[in-house]
Amino acid sequence: MTRRSALVAAVIALAGTASAQPSHAQAPGADTQGASTQGANTQGVWRSRGYGYIVRIDAAGPKLFHAVDGACYADPRPQADPDGILAVRRAVGPGAIAFSSGPADTAYLFDRLPALPKACLAKTDWTPRRVAAVTAETFAAFYPSSREHHIDWPARARIADKAAGKATSDAALFDVLDGLMAGLNDPHVGLQATLGGDEREFESGQAATLIRVRSESKEADPAASEKAWLQAYKRGVMDGVLRGRGHQTANNRVIWGRVGEIGYLNVATMGGFDKDAAPGDPAALDKALDEALTAFEGAKAVIVDVSNNRGGYDDISLRIAGRFADRSRLAWTKVAVGARGVVPQAFHVEPTRGRRYLGPVYLVTSDVTVSAGETFTLAMRALPNVVQVGERTRGALSDKLNKPLPNGWMLTLPGEIYRDPRGTRFEAVGIAPDVPRAVFAGDLAEGHARMIHALMDQIEQGGAPSPVTRS
Repeated sequence: MTRRSALVAAVIALAGTASAQPSHAQAPGADTQGASTQGANTQGVWRSRGYGYIVRIDAAGPKLFHAVDGACYADPRPQADPDGILAVRRAVGPGAIAFSSGPADTAYLFDRLPALPKACLAKTDWTPRRVAAVTAETFAAFYPSSREHHIDWPARARIADKAAGKATSDAALFDVLDGLMAGLNDPHVGLQATLGGDEREFESGQAATLIRVRSESKEADPAASEKAWLQAYKRGVMDGVLRGRGHQTANNRVIWGRVGEIGYLNVATMGGFDKDAAPGDPAALDKALDEALTAFEGAKAVIVDVSNNRGGYDDISLRIAGRFADRSRLAWTKVAVGARGVVPQAFHVEPTRGRRYLGPVYLVTSDVTVSAGETFTLAMRALPNVVQVGERTRGALSDKLNKPLPNGWMLTLPGEIYRDPRGTRFEAVGIAPDVPRAVFAGDLAEGHARMIHALMDQIEQGGAPSPVTRS
C-alpha cells in the first residue's frame, strides 16, 4: 500500500494515523493479470528504475541495497524488506519484474543484473565526507523539485564535502547534512538520527498557516500550540458550522452533519479510522460515510472539507472520492524520478460500493492540505460535479522515499512525479483552487468556520460557483 509514514507519525499526536486499501493502479508496462513470479524465477540480482534500489534474492530471501552514482551499500535495517515493497512480484517482460506492496499498489520496476555490483560488496569506510557525498548524490538523483526550489546539488555537495572534512563528531556531521538540505521547505524531506542517546531530527516544509499558529500561540511547545488550535478548529466545526448537531466519528477523523439543504463532511486524515483495528481497516470509515451520505440524500450540495487534512494513504483518498464518482475516471499518474522507459502508473477513481452522492460538491482546501490530502484533491478534481474552493494546497504529493544512510541515520525525501489527467504536476507548487477564498483569514480560531458559513450562504442563495471544465 502507498505509504506516507512520516506525515502519519506527525499526525498521531494531533489527529491520528493512517493506512489504506489497495488503489486502482496499473503497474508500469504490466498486465494487471500478470502471473505472480516465485522461487527460481525471482532469484538473482535486480536494479530498480528510479528509487535507487538493488535487491538480491536467494534461497534465504531478499537483501536490499541502495545505489546511487557508483556508490552502493546494504540497507542497515534488520528486516529483509523494511519498507514492504517486495511483497508481490510479477513478470512484466524479459528480464524485468514489478515489485509492490499489494497486487494493485505502487509498482517498482526492476531489471535483472548479471551479478551484484562490486561496490555493493566493498567494505567501505563511511567517513563523514562519504556520508555527505552519498546524501547529496541521493538528492541529485531522486529529488523531483530541484528546479522549483532552485537547488544546485553539485554546488551544495562541494560545500558539504569541505565541511564534512572538518567534522569530528556525529553532531558535526548532522550539522553538515542540515546545511545541505537547508531551504528545501519540503514536508517530505527529513533526517532522523540518534546522537549520544538523544534523538535529533531535521524537518522542513511547514505550511504558512501552521507557522502562524505557532507564532501567535501562548504555548511554548509547538505541538501544544497546534493541538490547541486543532481543538478550536473542531469546536468551530461542531458548534459553529453544524450548530451543535454534528457527528464526530471514525476515531475522531471524520465530522459530518447536515445544515438545511447542505451536507458537510470533514476528513482530518486519510487513515487511522479505528484505534482498535489495523491502520488500513476501512470498516469504520465506510460506516461513517454510509451514515453521512444517507443523511445527505436529496441535499442541494455537499461540502467536503479537507482544509486541515494532514495526509495518510492514497488508497483511502481514492476510496473516499469514489463516494462522489459516477464512473471510473483517471485521477493521476505517477512515475519515479529517473525511471527511464517506464510508463507512468495510472490511478483511477472508481465508484465506491455503498452510498454515493452525485450532486454538486464543493471541496475546501488550504495550505495545510498535504500529501494524501492532495492526491484526494486530484481525485475529486477528476469528477465533473466537484468545485475546489479555498487555498492552494501544500505541494507535497510524492510518497516519501526512505533512504537509510550507511551510518544508520534515516533520510527521507520525495522521489516521484505526480501528474493530473492533463499532465500538470503540482509538486512544490500545490494545487490551486477553482475558486480562491481565504480559509483561515483573521482570527485563527474562528476564521475557518466563518469561511464555511459564507460558502453555505452562497450555496443556499444560488450564487455558488457551478462545476467547472478544467483544461
